[in-house]
Amino acid sequence: MGRTTKTITISVPPEMDRQIEELMRVEGRTRSELLREALRRYADDRRLRLLSQEIGQRAREAAVTSEEQVNELVHARRRNRR
Repeated sequence: MGRTTKTITISVPPEMDRQIEELMRVEGRTRSELLREALRRYADDRRLRLLSQEIGQRAREAAVTSEEQVNELVHARRRNRR
């Protein structure tokens, strides 16, 4: 059976390393746990930003003028993703 994780190496400035060490101590978590969560959050935030941009573009193209129309665009986008 193969590994379920992959080891990577990153470089961070000394101040960021101190911040990571402090978070590890305060939260009682490993460096890997903290960095995995940071990457997950970054990816989630990025997806939300891209979705917001897409919906904004669609709203401009459709000349949306009300919150109800924005909600309709959001629901249509969600239906198309399934």
